[in-house]
Amino acid sequence: LSSGINAEYGDYNKDTIPQLQRVSNFLKDCTGFSLRPVAGLLSSRDFLAGLAFRVFHSTQYIRHGAKPFYTPEPDVCHELIGHVPLFANPEFAAFSQEIGLASLGAPDDWIEKLATLYWFTIEFGVCNENEDLKAYGAGCLSSIEELENCISSKSKKLPFEVDNIVTTPYPITTIQPVYFVAPSFNEAKRKVMEWSQQIPRPFTAHYNPYTQSVELINKRSNCIKMIRDLANEMKTLEDAVMKLVD
Repeated sequence: LSSGINAEYGDYNKDTIPQLQRVSNFLKDCTGFSLRPVAGLLSSRDFLAGLAFRVFHSTQYIRHGAKPFYTPEPDVCHELIGHVPLFANPEFAAFSQEIGLASLGAPDDWIEKLATLYWFTIEFGVCNENEDLKAYGAGCLSSIEELENCISSKSKKLPFEVDNIVTTPYPITTIQPVYFVAPSFNEAKRKVMEWSQQIPRPFTAHYNPYTQSVELINKRSNCIKMIRDLANEMKTLEDAVMKLVD
């Protein structure tokens, strides 16, 4: 990531704090995500809704120099070191957006559950990879103390079961005492997507990358249009497969 930004913008280095707009332009080219600066924390509903539109609300202030390895609240180090590299990854960006799409029109109690799920995945997600414990949450990746804690025996590790995750309380200003470990990142995504189908709402939300807008799939005509779009994609895929050389 840093090499990509440096090649085009030249300011992602140890001596400079990059401007969010410049980093946002880089992300836009990678995955369509953009950064929108905010002065403080948003409500869970507003923050998650932003993800549905591929918008990440980012803080601009920086942690105190007396404690550089951990911050009790998100700062620009957390955003640039933790979140930005992940949003530059198409697979992770899509996962984040799906959580945002699931929040649109959800009842308040389900928003609270989604916010908790976001906390234990996008912020403090941990999974197994080749029998090793790996962190994929931005809160772990942007803090040496948090990262050491999540892979050590000091913290509690529980199986990644969404029904248990969404009812688990968590501290927001201290090192995390518990993490939910998924068998793999793909398995975490699958379980989250399956669980989100339970959310009671009269529509399904779909992001249209061409118009950069969210469409509600709640009418027969919407479904027919989406089926036609998928059919065109399948034709493209079929053509590509037919041209592959065994």
